[in-house]
Amino acid sequence: MQPRSISKVFKSVPTIEGAGVHLKRAFGYHQLPLFDPFLMLDDFHTNNPDEYLAGFPWHPHRGIETITYILEGRVEHGDSMGNSGVIGAGDVQWMTAGSGVIHQEMPKLSPSGTMWGFQFWTNLPASQKMIAPRYRDVPAATIPEVTLENGASIKVIAGKVAGVQGPVQDILADPELLDVRLLPGTVFEHAVTDGYTVVAYLLSGQGYFDQGRDPYAYDYAGTGWLDLERDCCFGPETTILYEHQGEGIRVTAGEQGLRFLLLVGQPLGEPIAWQGPIVMNSREELRIAFEEYHNGSFVK
Repeated sequence: MQPRSISKVFKSVPTIEGAGVHLKRAFGYHQLPLFDPFLMLDDFHTNNPDEYLAGFPWHPHRGIETITYILEGRVEHGDSMGNSGVIGAGDVQWMTAGSGVIHQEMPKLSPSGTMWGFQFWTNLPASQKMIAPRYRDVPAATIPEVTLENGASIKVIAGKVAGVQGPVQDILADPELLDVRLLPGTVFEHAVTDGYTVVAYLLSGQGYFDQGRDPYAYDYAGTGWLDLERDCCFGPETTILYEHQGEGIRVTAGEQGLRFLLLVGQPLGEPIAWQGPIVMNSREELRIAFEEYHNGSFVK
């Protein structure tokens, strides 16, 4: 397997979303269309209830899929399709907004004292943006965990590892979503489809994602003009975007071990018109979406 090279590295940026939730944005609107079909990845991780309890009150979505993955804490969900419930540690919520959903996601006081989770947005192709909405509750107990011979542990949410298929299937972007844990010095190799977008987001530990280990072999988006250090061993809250050519990736954990999320998806290559929680292909489609939201005809 010829492993892919890194295209660009990003550091997460602190921001506030919803009604006052403090989070780190790994990538989003300003990186379009580099991560196609993925639009956004937010990491909310705090021990302070004041930074998450305000949550994400009722708001619309159209033209996308939203995926929420919780590591610690609890989030209450409700939507215009009549779905409601609470997702907790290890659970995933996969919602296809399609033609339109109005929903809310309200974090609850975390039993562990820590709230830690992620939300991804995945774009829908033009031909599917107005499909009927769909909600999938994926409990932690249904997500298989594969342990490889070298001790690597992988939770398979979507995609396949060592012949084990994740529970989320039949998704238009043909995505993979893996939660990977590596022991110190462990090497993880994973085959990917040539031309697909591949993204790694680091949660803990350190690791090497570039075989040449040359920190100047790829672009790096630093945190400011006083960012004078550059290393090929990456730590938490770092996003790795790979080149689109290559049959797989090879990752080596550092001395502390490594945990990261791996995202793989088929690029759409379509125009993107994005405002707030709605992502369409043209400004005219955005105009229609917002008019329908305000006149009460948004949900089909």
